[in-house]
Amino acid sequence: MFDTDVFVLGGGPAGLAAAIGARRRGLNVILADACQPPIDKACGEGLMPDALDAASQLGIEIPAGMGFPFRGIRFSSPSHSVAAPFPQGDGRGIRRKLLHGLLVEAAATIGVRMLWGVSVTGIDGHTVQMQPGPVSARWIVGADGGQSSVRRWAGLSEVRHESLRFGFRSHYPMRPWSPYMELHWDEGCQFYVTPVAAGEVCLVLMSRDPQLRIEDALPRFPALYERLRGIRPSTSERGALAATRRFAQITRGHIALVGDASGTVDPITGEGVCLALRQSLVLAAALEAGDLNLYEREHARLVRRPVFMASLMLSMDRSAWLRRRTLSALSARPELFANLLAAHVGPLRLGQFAATAASLGWEIAIR
Repeated sequence: MFDTDVFVLGGGPAGLAAAIGARRRGLNVILADACQPPIDKACGEGLMPDALDAASQLGIEIPAGMGFPFRGIRFSSPSHSVAAPFPQGDGRGIRRKLLHGLLVEAAATIGVRMLWGVSVTGIDGHTVQMQPGPVSARWIVGADGGQSSVRRWAGLSEVRHESLRFGFRSHYPMRPWSPYMELHWDEGCQFYVTPVAAGEVCLVLMSRDPQLRIEDALPRFPALYERLRGIRPSTSERGALAATRRFAQITRGHIALVGDASGTVDPITGEGVCLALRQSLVLAAALEAGDLNLYEREHARLVRRPVFMASLMLSMDRSAWLRRRTLSALSARPELFANLLAAHVGPLRLGQFAATAASLGWEIAIR
């Protein structure tokens, strides 16, 4: 009855992961994107250990020589610094274009049919309208980003929550100075630094000010400013809207949304790619079972932890008082920071997390 089992609109990491997951379940998959690979995007370029695990479950193995490992996270401010290793394995900093190329190769190897440079103009029932001619699909997956056309066409744009920030990214040709991904805090903005190669670091500025740029914000971070003084960026500054969005539904009939099209968490969590990979795993299982209700439920479960962690960190962004007290408490009790990191990447149990949150609340209150 259909030209293909699954048609994926959008060829970024989320779309490729969804296509790979469905193909590995034995479904025929076509993917279309108006761009040509490799597709770049302003992002922090850090994959946490849980993202690497999700990629492995999809059959995507990142070669050991690709990117650069980091062993944990460091929070820094002018007066405080605290770091903790990941409880299970290292993360990996990897340039977005390299990651995209790896996913394209993985999709091609298992037989995903990819249509690059093809614009999709609409959906009519099970038919996808595009320039070469219509294609019918049993399932249609929207992986076309935060401004998703599929979401609009399917009537899935009802927003439950939304907040906006702005991100700007550049790269610097220098040897990574830390074994950690670093998050530097100041009033109203943050920098996070990810080692992406033996001789390169990725620098991302996050703020609520669309006019604030990297060169303007750096002097507010003296330690970081001194490290980068006199070093010219190796790439031009690239910006992106960093929205936090949750939608009332992410499926309707035979249509499902994945990745940023299905909602976003603030990039401060570093969990965007991981969420897309994990969503792709549960979406593939739901497509094989023929029941998108399974995906709707699992999608809601997957976003709970990163949404909570984003809310916690954005509260620190909004309140200088809370930020100072929290960083002071974590610096004094680094085991609490280690437990929060374990909760962030998955293995900490609910009871342990509740005890950690209670202890952190007490430490903040008494300072």
